[in-house]
Amino acid sequence: MKIVSKNKLYQLIFLPGVFPVNCYIVEEESSLTLIDAGLPNSYKGIQQAIAQIGKPLGAIILTHIHDDHVGSLDTLHQRYPDVPVYVSERDARLMIGDMTLDSHEPQTKIKGSVPKKLQTRPSVLLHEGDLIGSLQVIATPGHTPGSIALLDTRDRSLIAGDSFQTRGGVAVAGSVRLFFPFPALATWSKELSLQSAKRLLALQPSLLAVGHGHMIDHPYEAMHTAIQQAESQLKKSSLSIKQSL
Repeated sequence: MKIVSKNKLYQLIFLPGVFPVNCYIVEEESSLTLIDAGLPNSYKGIQQAIAQIGKPLGAIILTHIHDDHVGSLDTLHQRYPDVPVYVSERDARLMIGDMTLDSHEPQTKIKGSVPKKLQTRPSVLLHEGDLIGSLQVIATPGHTPGSIALLDTRDRSLIAGDSFQTRGGVAVAGSVRLFFPFPALATWSKELSLQSAKRLLALQPSLLAVGHGHMIDHPYEAMHTAIQQAESQLKKSSLSIKQSL
């Protein structure tokens, strides 16, 4: 595990040279908030980081329900049984294996590795605009139906989950990057991902922190370029489909 810190945000990087998976710890005045739970063995590094920072864990927030973001959740919940677990109301359904789609949602199969044996259940269901300490919930459907991002209201750092990636090049979820295509392949709706990416860009974050890849300071231009590339890919795909009909 590798730790990179910026202001009150700590990035915990697991398998950095192979398949980088990031968790984040946000330092509040008197407690810590863990964002995502990584891989099955990530709990060891997470506990070490918590001890190193020296404040109690006060909350666990999940940006979405894919195996590489909830891998250590059950173990952590056992070790911190009094710490509330927060997840969006929509993605809470994935925690119990409910893969059904609502009538207003794109009727595309939910992709990615959704956990089948997760025992932990949410303590609190999240919605757009909710606050957990300094963190504001931003709904970002696309990678999964209930994906969320978290904006630190103190300094506008943005923890975006898999709405963007920076590994293999900055990209919107659903836009394939040859050297790291996995977030794109696990994305449910490219169209909604693009809409969500535009919402995040409009927040003008000071820092972009994602599930896979390094953090970016002053990320507006990189995010804007990634959005333009995603739009171009979608237009080409749509044109190709029309021509084949």
